[in-house]
Amino acid sequence: MTEHPVELSEFVWIWNSEAGQGTPAVHRRILRWLEARRAGGDTRLLLMAFRGCGKSTLVGLYCAWLLARWPETRILVLAADLPLATKMVATVRRIVERHPLCAGLVPPAPEAWAVDRFTVARRGALRDPSMLAAGLFGNITGARADVIICDDVEVAGNCDTPGKREALRERLAETEFVLTPGGTILYVGTPHCADSLYRAPSADDGKKPFLAGYRRLVVPLLNAAGRSAWPQRFSLDSVAQLRDRVGPLHFGRQMLLRPMAGGAARLDPALLIRYREELDYREALGRPVLQLLGRRMVSGGGFWDPAYGRPGRGDGSVLAACFADAEGHHYLHRLLYLTHDPEAADDPATQQCRAVAALARSFLLPVVRVETNGIGRFLPALLRREMARAGAPCAVVEHHSHRPKQDRILAGFDPLMAARKLFAHATVLDGPFATELAEWRPDAAGLRDDALDAVAGCLLAEPVRLPGAPPAPRGPGWRGL
Repeated sequence: MTEHPVELSEFVWIWNSEAGQGTPAVHRRILRWLEARRAGGDTRLLLMAFRGCGKSTLVGLYCAWLLARWPETRILVLAADLPLATKMVATVRRIVERHPLCAGLVPPAPEAWAVDRFTVARRGALRDPSMLAAGLFGNITGARADVIICDDVEVAGNCDTPGKREALRERLAETEFVLTPGGTILYVGTPHCADSLYRAPSADDGKKPFLAGYRRLVVPLLNAAGRSAWPQRFSLDSVAQLRDRVGPLHFGRQMLLRPMAGGAARLDPALLIRYREELDYREALGRPVLQLLGRRMVSGGGFWDPAYGRPGRGDGSVLAACFADAEGHHYLHRLLYLTHDPEAADDPATQQCRAVAALARSFLLPVVRVETNGIGRFLPALLRREMARAGAPCAVVEHHSHRPKQDRILAGFDPLMAARKLFAHATVLDGPFATELAEWRPDAAGLRDDALDAVAGCLLAEPVRLPGAPPAPRGPGWRGL
Protein backbone atom coordinates (compact mmCIF):
# COMPACT_ATOMS: atom_id res chain seq x y z
CA MET A 1 0.00 0.00 0.00
CA THR A 2 1.48 3.34 -1.13
CA GLU A 3 0.29 6.78 -0.07
CA HIS A 4 0.56 9.29 -2.93
CA PRO A 5 1.30 12.90 -1.87
CA VAL A 6 -0.21 14.37 -5.05
CA GLU A 7 -2.42 17.42 -4.92
CA LEU A 8 -6.14 17.15 -5.63
CA SER A 9 -5.95 19.05 -8.92
CA GLU A 10 -3.23 16.71 -10.18
CA PHE A 11 -5.21 13.67 -9.02
CA VAL A 12 -8.25 14.83 -11.01
CA TRP A 13 -6.13 15.79 -14.03
CA ILE A 14 -4.72 12.25 -14.18
CA TRP A 15 -8.23 10.79 -13.99
CA ASN A 16 -9.56 13.06 -16.72
CA SER A 17 -6.53 12.38 -18.91
CA GLU A 18 -7.12 8.65 -18.62
CA ALA A 19 -10.71 9.27 -19.75
CA GLY A 20 -9.61 11.51 -22.63
CA GLN A 21 -11.33 14.64 -21.34
CA GLY A 22 -10.28 18.02 -20.06
CA THR A 23 -10.93 19.83 -16.80
CA PRO A 24 -13.08 22.95 -17.34
CA ALA A 25 -12.32 26.18 -15.51
CA VAL A 26 -15.34 25.87 -13.22
CA HIS A 27 -14.07 22.47 -12.05
CA ARG A 28 -10.57 23.80 -11.46
CA ARG A 29 -12.05 26.55 -9.31
CA ILE A 30 -13.92 24.05 -7.14
CA LEU A 31 -10.88 21.78 -6.84
CA ARG A 32 -8.62 24.67 -5.78
CA TRP A 33 -11.14 25.63 -3.12
CA LEU A 34 -11.42 22.10 -1.71
CA GLU A 35 -7.65 21.80 -1.69
CA ALA A 36 -7.17 25.16 0.03
CA ARG A 37 -9.76 24.41 2.69
CA ARG A 38 -8.09 21.08 3.47
CA ALA A 39 -4.69 22.73 3.69
CA GLY A 40 -6.09 25.54 5.85
CA GLY A 41 -7.64 23.17 8.36
CA ASP A 42 -11.24 24.29 7.70
CA THR A 43 -13.60 21.55 8.79
CA ARG A 44 -17.05 23.02 8.12
CA LEU A 45 -17.62 23.52 4.42
CA LEU A 46 -20.50 24.32 2.07
CA LEU A 47 -20.21 23.92 -1.71
CA MET A 48 -23.11 25.30 -3.71
CA ALA A 49 -22.88 24.96 -7.49
CA PHE A 50 -25.51 25.10 -10.20
CA ARG A 51 -27.33 21.96 -11.36
CA GLY A 52 -25.38 20.09 -14.01
CA CYS A 53 -22.07 21.50 -12.84
CA GLY A 54 -20.72 18.06 -11.93
CA LYS A 55 -20.17 18.92 -8.28
CA SER A 56 -21.06 15.43 -7.05
CA THR A 57 -18.55 13.91 -9.51
CA LEU A 58 -15.85 16.28 -8.23
CA VAL A 59 -16.68 15.47 -4.62
CA GLY A 60 -16.43 11.76 -5.49
CA LEU A 61 -12.93 12.35 -6.85
CA TYR A 62 -12.18 14.35 -3.70
CA CYS A 63 -13.17 11.33 -1.58
CA ALA A 64 -10.98 9.01 -3.65
CA TRP A 65 -8.09 11.47 -3.26
CA LEU A 66 -8.56 11.50 0.52
CA LEU A 67 -8.35 7.71 0.59
CA ALA A 68 -5.25 7.75 -1.63
CA ARG A 69 -3.53 10.27 0.64
CA TRP A 70 -4.82 9.00 3.98
CA PRO A 71 -6.12 5.39 3.62
CA GLU A 72 -7.33 5.28 7.24
CA THR A 73 -9.94 7.96 6.49
CA ARG A 74 -13.54 6.93 7.11
CA ILE A 75 -16.10 8.72 4.94
CA LEU A 76 -19.87 8.75 5.44
CA VAL A 77 -22.07 9.93 2.55
CA LEU A 78 -25.49 11.21 3.54
CA ALA A 79 -28.14 12.01 0.92
CA ALA A 80 -31.88 12.60 0.87
CA ASP A 81 -32.35 8.88 0.22
CA LEU A 82 -30.15 5.79 0.21
CA PRO A 83 -30.05 5.26 -3.60
CA LEU A 84 -28.61 8.76 -4.08
CA ALA A 85 -25.93 8.20 -1.43
CA THR A 86 -25.17 4.76 -2.87
CA LYS A 87 -24.64 6.32 -6.28
CA MET A 88 -21.77 8.45 -4.96
CA VAL A 89 -20.18 5.59 -3.02
CA ALA A 90 -20.36 3.33 -6.08
CA THR A 91 -18.74 6.07 -8.16
CA VAL A 92 -15.87 6.43 -5.69
CA ARG A 93 -15.40 2.66 -5.63
CA ARG A 94 -15.01 2.65 -9.42
CA ILE A 95 -12.48 5.47 -9.21
CA VAL A 96 -10.48 3.56 -6.60
CA GLU A 97 -10.51 0.48 -8.81
CA ARG A 98 -9.33 2.32 -11.93
CA HIS A 99 -7.26 5.35 -10.93
CA PRO A 100 -3.51 4.76 -11.40
CA LEU A 101 -2.72 6.30 -8.01
CA CYS A 102 -5.26 4.11 -6.18
CA ALA A 103 -3.87 0.71 -7.23
CA GLY A 104 -2.59 -0.02 -3.75
CA LEU A 105 -5.99 0.64 -2.16
CA VAL A 106 -7.75 -2.41 -3.57
CA PRO A 107 -7.28 -5.23 -1.05
CA PRO A 108 -6.40 -8.69 -2.43
CA ALA A 109 -9.38 -10.27 -0.70
CA PRO A 110 -11.85 -7.50 0.05
CA GLU A 111 -14.09 -8.19 3.03
CA ALA A 112 -16.44 -5.33 2.23
CA TRP A 113 -16.50 -4.22 -1.39
CA ALA A 114 -20.14 -3.43 -2.15
CA VAL A 115 -21.80 -0.55 -3.97
CA ASP A 116 -23.00 1.06 -0.72
CA ARG A 117 -19.85 0.43 1.37
CA PHE A 118 -16.28 -0.63 0.84
CA THR A 119 -13.03 -0.86 2.79
CA VAL A 120 -9.65 -0.13 1.20
CA ALA A 121 -6.34 -1.69 2.19
CA ARG A 122 -5.29 0.20 5.33
CA ARG A 123 -3.37 -0.15 8.54
CA GLY A 124 -5.14 -1.24 11.67
CA ALA A 125 -8.51 -2.88 12.12
CA LEU A 126 -11.09 -0.10 12.19
CA ARG A 127 -14.69 -1.10 12.74
CA ASP A 128 -16.21 1.26 10.17
CA PRO A 129 -15.71 0.87 6.41
CA SER A 130 -13.65 3.34 4.42
CA MET A 131 -16.80 4.64 2.78
CA LEU A 132 -20.44 4.13 3.69
CA ALA A 133 -23.71 5.33 2.11
CA ALA A 134 -26.72 6.24 4.23
CA GLY A 135 -30.09 7.82 3.62
CA LEU A 136 -30.91 10.91 5.61
CA PHE A 137 -33.41 9.12 7.83
CA GLY A 138 -31.52 5.83 8.02
CA ASN A 139 -29.84 4.54 11.15
CA ILE A 140 -26.37 6.09 11.54
CA THR A 141 -26.25 6.07 15.33
CA GLY A 142 -23.42 3.55 15.66
CA ALA A 143 -21.29 4.88 12.79
CA ARG A 144 -18.11 6.93 13.11
CA ALA A 145 -16.62 9.01 10.34
CA ASP A 146 -13.68 11.36 9.81
CA VAL A 147 -15.40 13.04 6.86
CA ILE A 148 -19.15 13.40 6.32
CA ILE A 149 -20.40 14.35 2.86
CA CYS A 150 -23.96 15.71 2.93
CA ASP A 151 -24.80 15.43 -0.77
CA ASP A 152 -28.14 16.95 -1.81
CA VAL A 153 -29.74 16.40 1.57
CA GLU A 154 -32.23 19.18 0.79
CA VAL A 155 -34.60 18.25 -2.01
CA ALA A 156 -38.02 19.51 -3.04
CA GLY A 157 -39.87 16.80 -1.13
CA ASN A 158 -38.34 17.37 2.32
CA CYS A 159 -38.36 21.17 2.64
CA ASP A 160 -41.74 22.32 1.33
CA THR A 161 -43.32 22.81 4.77
CA PRO A 162 -42.00 24.26 8.06
CA GLY A 163 -42.45 20.88 9.74
CA LYS A 164 -40.38 19.07 7.14
CA ARG A 165 -37.65 21.70 7.32
CA GLU A 166 -37.49 21.38 11.09
CA ALA A 167 -37.28 17.58 10.87
CA LEU A 168 -34.50 17.92 8.29
CA ARG A 169 -32.46 20.18 10.55
CA GLU A 170 -32.95 17.94 13.57
CA ARG A 171 -31.77 14.93 11.61
CA LEU A 172 -28.69 16.70 10.25
CA ALA A 173 -27.74 17.83 13.75
CA GLU A 174 -27.07 14.14 14.49
CA THR A 175 -24.02 14.25 12.22
CA GLU A 176 -22.06 16.06 14.92
CA PHE A 177 -22.31 12.95 17.11
CA VAL A 178 -21.10 10.68 14.30
CA LEU A 179 -18.12 12.83 13.35
CA THR A 180 -14.78 12.12 15.03
CA PRO A 181 -13.00 15.03 16.79
CA GLY A 182 -11.37 17.28 14.22
CA GLY A 183 -13.38 15.72 11.38
CA THR A 184 -14.84 17.50 8.37
CA ILE A 185 -18.43 18.01 7.27
CA LEU A 186 -18.96 19.04 3.64
CA TYR A 187 -22.40 20.05 2.42
CA VAL A 188 -22.99 19.90 -1.34
CA GLY A 189 -26.24 21.04 -2.91
CA THR A 190 -28.55 23.73 -4.24
CA PRO A 191 -31.39 25.60 -2.47
CA HIS A 192 -34.96 24.42 -2.95
CA CYS A 193 -36.87 26.93 -0.83
CA ALA A 194 -36.58 30.38 0.72
CA ASP A 195 -35.72 29.03 4.19
CA SER A 196 -33.00 26.79 2.78
CA LEU A 197 -30.38 24.93 4.77
CA TYR A 198 -27.83 26.79 2.70
CA ARG A 199 -29.25 30.27 3.29
CA ALA A 200 -26.63 32.91 4.00
CA PRO A 201 -26.96 35.42 6.87
CA SER A 202 -29.33 38.27 6.06
CA ALA A 203 -29.71 41.57 7.81
CA ASP A 204 -33.37 41.67 6.79
CA ASP A 205 -34.65 38.73 8.83
CA GLY A 206 -32.03 38.48 11.56
CA LYS A 207 -32.30 34.67 11.60
CA LYS A 208 -29.22 32.58 12.24
CA PRO A 209 -28.57 30.28 9.26
CA PHE A 210 -28.36 26.56 9.88
CA LEU A 211 -24.82 26.46 8.47
CA ALA A 212 -23.60 29.58 10.24
CA GLY A 213 -19.80 29.63 10.43
CA TYR A 214 -19.31 27.32 7.45
CA ARG A 215 -16.77 28.31 4.80
CA ARG A 216 -18.70 28.72 1.55
CA LEU A 217 -18.06 28.47 -2.17
CA VAL A 218 -21.00 29.58 -4.29
CA VAL A 219 -20.75 28.95 -8.04
CA PRO A 220 -23.85 30.21 -9.91
CA LEU A 221 -24.33 29.48 -13.59
CA LEU A 222 -24.19 33.20 -14.45
CA ASN A 223 -21.84 35.70 -12.85
CA ALA A 224 -22.64 39.34 -12.09
CA ALA A 225 -21.80 40.29 -15.69
CA GLY A 226 -24.17 37.63 -17.07
CA ARG A 227 -21.41 35.36 -18.37
CA SER A 228 -21.77 31.58 -18.16
CA ALA A 229 -19.56 29.73 -15.69
CA TRP A 230 -19.26 26.87 -18.19
CA PRO A 231 -19.79 28.37 -21.66
CA GLN A 232 -18.73 25.19 -23.49
CA ARG A 233 -21.68 23.34 -22.01
CA PHE A 234 -24.09 26.14 -21.07
CA SER A 235 -24.13 28.73 -23.84
CA LEU A 236 -26.17 31.88 -23.29
CA ASP A 237 -28.77 30.62 -25.77
CA SER A 238 -29.17 27.33 -23.93
CA VAL A 239 -29.34 29.20 -20.63
CA ALA A 240 -32.17 31.37 -21.97
CA GLN A 241 -34.03 28.30 -23.18
CA LEU A 242 -33.59 26.62 -19.80
CA ARG A 243 -34.94 29.69 -18.00
CA ASP A 244 -37.99 29.65 -20.28
CA ARG A 245 -38.61 25.95 -19.63
CA VAL A 246 -38.34 25.96 -15.84
CA GLY A 247 -39.42 29.52 -15.04
CA PRO A 248 -37.63 32.28 -13.15
CA LEU A 249 -38.33 30.89 -9.68
CA HIS A 250 -36.75 27.46 -10.19
CA PHE A 251 -34.00 28.91 -12.38
CA GLY A 252 -33.12 31.38 -9.64
CA ARG A 253 -32.96 28.65 -7.02
CA GLN A 254 -31.26 25.84 -8.91
CA MET A 255 -29.01 27.70 -11.34
CA LEU A 256 -28.34 31.07 -9.67
CA LEU A 257 -28.37 29.57 -6.15
CA ARG A 258 -30.71 32.15 -4.69
CA PRO A 259 -33.05 30.83 -1.95
CA MET A 260 -35.98 32.71 -3.46
CA ALA A 261 -39.32 32.77 -1.71
CA GLY A 262 -42.29 31.37 -3.60
CA GLY A 263 -43.95 34.74 -3.09
CA ALA A 264 -41.26 36.27 -5.29
CA ALA A 265 -43.11 34.82 -8.26
CA ARG A 266 -46.05 36.99 -9.24
CA LEU A 267 -48.69 35.67 -11.61
CA ASP A 268 -49.24 38.81 -13.67
CA PRO A 269 -52.31 38.56 -15.93
CA ALA A 270 -50.54 40.95 -18.34
CA LEU A 271 -48.23 38.09 -19.26
CA LEU A 272 -51.14 36.13 -20.71
CA ILE A 273 -51.85 36.54 -24.42
CA ARG A 274 -55.53 37.23 -25.07
CA TYR A 275 -57.36 35.76 -28.05
CA ARG A 276 -60.98 35.57 -29.21
CA GLU A 277 -60.85 32.93 -31.94
CA GLU A 278 -62.70 29.65 -31.56
CA LEU A 279 -61.58 26.13 -32.39
CA ASP A 280 -61.61 25.16 -36.05
CA TYR A 281 -62.19 21.44 -36.66
CA ARG A 282 -61.92 19.97 -40.13
CA GLU A 283 -60.81 16.84 -41.91
CA ALA A 284 -57.92 16.94 -44.38
CA LEU A 285 -57.23 13.90 -46.55
CA GLY A 286 -59.38 11.83 -44.26
CA ARG A 287 -57.53 12.91 -41.12
CA PRO A 288 -59.04 15.05 -38.34
CA VAL A 289 -57.35 18.41 -37.72
CA LEU A 290 -58.07 20.86 -34.90
CA GLN A 291 -56.71 24.39 -35.30
CA LEU A 292 -56.63 27.50 -33.16
CA LEU A 293 -55.19 30.83 -34.32
CA GLY A 294 -54.12 29.05 -37.48
CA ARG A 295 -51.99 26.55 -35.54
CA ARG A 296 -52.64 22.85 -35.33
CA MET A 297 -53.37 21.54 -31.86
CA VAL A 298 -51.51 18.36 -30.91
CA SER A 299 -52.67 17.80 -27.33
CA GLY A 300 -55.26 19.00 -24.90
CA GLY A 301 -57.78 18.05 -22.27
CA GLY A 302 -59.73 19.14 -19.26
CA PHE A 303 -59.09 19.16 -15.53
CA TRP A 304 -61.92 19.22 -13.02
CA ASP A 305 -61.35 20.28 -9.42
CA PRO A 306 -64.80 19.36 -8.02
CA ALA A 307 -66.78 20.78 -5.14
CA TYR A 308 -70.48 21.18 -4.35
CA GLY A 309 -71.18 24.47 -6.06
CA ARG A 310 -74.17 26.57 -5.06
CA PRO A 311 -75.87 29.19 -7.21
CA GLY A 312 -74.23 32.61 -6.84
CA ARG A 313 -71.23 31.27 -4.99
CA GLY A 314 -69.79 28.36 -6.94
CA ASP A 315 -67.87 26.88 -4.01
CA GLY A 316 -64.82 26.34 -6.19
CA SER A 317 -66.01 23.58 -8.52
CA VAL A 318 -64.02 24.46 -11.65
CA LEU A 319 -63.39 22.77 -14.99
CA ALA A 320 -60.49 24.04 -17.12
CA ALA A 321 -60.05 23.15 -20.80
CA CYS A 322 -56.60 23.66 -22.37
CA PHE A 323 -54.90 22.83 -25.65
CA ALA A 324 -51.29 22.90 -26.86
CA ASP A 325 -49.56 23.15 -30.21
CA ALA A 326 -46.34 21.52 -31.41
CA GLU A 327 -44.26 24.61 -30.47
CA GLY A 328 -45.15 24.35 -26.78
CA HIS A 329 -47.74 27.14 -26.67
CA HIS A 330 -50.64 26.43 -24.35
CA TYR A 331 -54.17 27.77 -24.81
CA LEU A 332 -56.52 28.15 -21.86
CA HIS A 333 -59.68 27.99 -23.91
CA ARG A 334 -62.45 27.77 -21.33
CA LEU A 335 -63.08 27.90 -17.59
CA LEU A 336 -66.39 26.60 -16.34
CA TYR A 337 -67.46 27.44 -12.78
CA LEU A 338 -69.89 24.65 -12.01
CA THR A 339 -72.96 25.08 -9.87
CA HIS A 340 -76.17 23.12 -9.35
CA ASP A 341 -79.84 23.85 -9.02
CA PRO A 342 -81.12 22.85 -5.56
CA GLU A 343 -84.67 22.58 -6.98
CA ALA A 344 -83.72 20.17 -9.79
CA ALA A 345 -84.69 16.51 -9.67
CA ASP A 346 -81.11 15.31 -10.23
CA ASP A 347 -78.55 15.35 -7.44
CA PRO A 348 -75.73 18.00 -7.50
CA ALA A 349 -73.06 15.53 -8.62
CA THR A 350 -75.09 14.38 -11.63
CA GLN A 351 -75.86 17.97 -12.63
CA GLN A 352 -72.18 18.90 -12.57
CA CYS A 353 -71.10 15.75 -14.42
CA ARG A 354 -73.67 16.50 -17.11
CA ALA A 355 -72.23 20.02 -17.54
CA VAL A 356 -68.70 18.64 -17.77
CA ALA A 357 -69.75 16.08 -20.39
CA ALA A 358 -71.48 18.80 -22.43
CA LEU A 359 -68.35 20.96 -22.46
CA ALA A 360 -66.15 17.95 -23.30
CA ARG A 361 -68.32 17.17 -26.31
CA SER A 362 -68.59 20.80 -27.41
CA PHE A 363 -64.82 21.39 -27.40
CA LEU A 364 -63.75 17.90 -28.52
CA LEU A 365 -61.79 17.21 -25.35
CA PRO A 366 -59.99 13.86 -25.59
CA VAL A 367 -59.62 13.49 -21.82
CA VAL A 368 -60.89 14.99 -18.58
CA ARG A 369 -58.92 14.45 -15.41
CA VAL A 370 -60.89 14.50 -12.18
CA GLU A 371 -59.09 15.38 -8.96
CA THR A 372 -60.08 12.64 -6.55
CA ASN A 373 -58.87 14.33 -3.38
CA GLY A 374 -61.91 14.94 -1.18
CA ILE A 375 -65.37 14.56 -2.73
CA GLY A 376 -64.01 13.62 -6.16
CA ARG A 377 -63.49 9.97 -5.24
CA PHE A 378 -66.87 8.77 -6.51
CA LEU A 379 -67.23 11.19 -9.45
CA PRO A 380 -65.21 9.45 -12.23
CA ALA A 381 -67.69 6.58 -12.61
CA LEU A 382 -70.60 9.00 -12.64
CA LEU A 383 -68.84 11.22 -15.17
CA ARG A 384 -68.16 8.27 -17.48
CA ARG A 385 -71.88 7.51 -17.46
CA GLU A 386 -72.73 11.08 -18.41
CA MET A 387 -70.04 11.11 -21.12
CA ALA A 388 -71.66 8.05 -22.66
CA ARG A 389 -75.11 9.61 -22.48
CA ALA A 390 -73.83 12.81 -24.12
CA GLY A 391 -72.01 10.87 -26.84
CA ALA A 392 -68.72 12.51 -25.94
CA PRO A 393 -65.66 10.42 -27.02
CA CYS A 394 -63.73 11.59 -23.98
CA ALA A 395 -61.71 9.52 -21.53
CA VAL A 396 -62.08 10.11 -17.79
CA VAL A 397 -58.89 9.82 -15.77
CA GLU A 398 -58.67 9.86 -11.99
CA HIS A 399 -56.01 12.21 -10.63
CA HIS A 400 -54.81 12.31 -7.03
CA SER A 401 -52.70 15.34 -6.14
CA HIS A 402 -49.72 14.79 -3.84
CA ARG A 403 -47.89 18.12 -4.17
CA PRO A 404 -48.96 21.18 -2.15
CA LYS A 405 -51.37 23.39 -4.06
CA GLN A 406 -49.04 26.40 -4.17
CA ASP A 407 -46.27 24.27 -5.69
CA ARG A 408 -48.64 22.95 -8.36
CA ILE A 409 -49.78 26.44 -9.28
CA LEU A 410 -46.25 27.83 -9.51
CA ALA A 411 -44.99 24.84 -11.49
CA GLY A 412 -47.89 25.11 -13.93
CA PHE A 413 -47.98 28.86 -14.51
CA ASP A 414 -44.52 30.27 -13.80
CA PRO A 415 -42.50 28.78 -16.71
CA LEU A 416 -45.17 29.36 -19.35
CA MET A 417 -45.98 32.91 -18.30
CA ALA A 418 -42.32 33.88 -18.09
CA ALA A 419 -41.79 32.56 -21.62
CA ARG A 420 -45.01 34.23 -22.90
CA LYS A 421 -46.31 30.87 -24.06
CA LEU A 422 -49.66 30.87 -22.25
CA PHE A 423 -52.68 32.12 -24.21
CA ALA A 424 -56.09 32.69 -22.66
CA HIS A 425 -59.46 33.11 -24.34
CA ALA A 426 -61.26 36.41 -23.83
CA THR A 427 -64.12 34.66 -22.04
CA VAL A 428 -61.61 33.40 -19.48
CA LEU A 429 -59.89 36.74 -18.90
CA ASP A 430 -63.18 38.65 -18.71
CA GLY A 431 -64.32 36.48 -15.83
CA PRO A 432 -63.07 36.23 -12.22
CA PHE A 433 -59.97 34.29 -13.29
CA ALA A 434 -57.86 37.39 -14.01
CA THR A 435 -58.59 38.81 -10.57
CA GLU A 436 -57.82 35.49 -8.93
CA LEU A 437 -54.53 35.36 -10.83
CA ALA A 438 -53.50 38.91 -9.91
CA GLU A 439 -54.35 38.58 -6.21
CA TRP A 440 -52.84 35.14 -5.65
CA ARG A 441 -49.78 34.83 -3.43
CA PRO A 442 -48.19 31.51 -2.42
CA ASP A 443 -48.00 32.47 1.25
CA ALA A 444 -51.37 34.20 1.54
CA ALA A 445 -54.37 32.55 3.19
CA GLY A 446 -58.03 32.96 2.36
CA LEU A 447 -57.62 33.85 -1.32
CA ARG A 448 -59.58 32.06 -4.03
CA ASP A 449 -57.38 29.71 -6.04
CA ASP A 450 -59.74 26.98 -7.29
CA ALA A 451 -59.51 28.09 -10.92
CA LEU A 452 -55.74 28.41 -10.68
CA ASP A 453 -55.51 24.88 -9.32
CA ALA A 454 -57.68 23.49 -12.12
CA VAL A 455 -55.68 25.29 -14.82
CA ALA A 456 -52.39 24.18 -13.26
CA GLY A 457 -53.66 20.61 -13.35
CA CYS A 458 -54.30 20.99 -17.09
CA LEU A 459 -50.88 22.51 -17.75
CA LEU A 460 -48.99 19.91 -15.74
CA ALA A 461 -50.89 16.91 -17.13
CA GLU A 462 -49.13 14.62 -19.54
CA PRO A 463 -50.40 15.35 -23.05
CA VAL A 464 -52.65 12.69 -24.51
CA ARG A 465 -52.11 12.28 -28.29
CA LEU A 466 -54.22 10.38 -30.77
CA PRO A 467 -52.62 7.49 -32.66
CA GLY A 468 -52.50 7.60 -36.44
CA ALA A 469 -55.87 5.99 -36.94
CA PRO A 470 -59.23 7.11 -38.39
CA PRO A 471 -61.67 8.76 -35.98
CA ALA A 472 -63.66 6.45 -33.73
CA PRO A 473 -67.24 5.90 -34.89
CA ARG A 474 -68.59 7.59 -31.76
CA GLY A 475 -66.92 10.93 -32.47
CA PRO A 476 -64.04 12.81 -34.10
CA GLY A 477 -60.45 13.07 -32.93
CA TRP A 478 -58.15 15.92 -33.79
CA ARG A 479 -54.71 15.41 -32.28
CA GLY A 480 -53.18 13.91 -35.41
CA LEU A 481 -50.48 11.26 -35.55
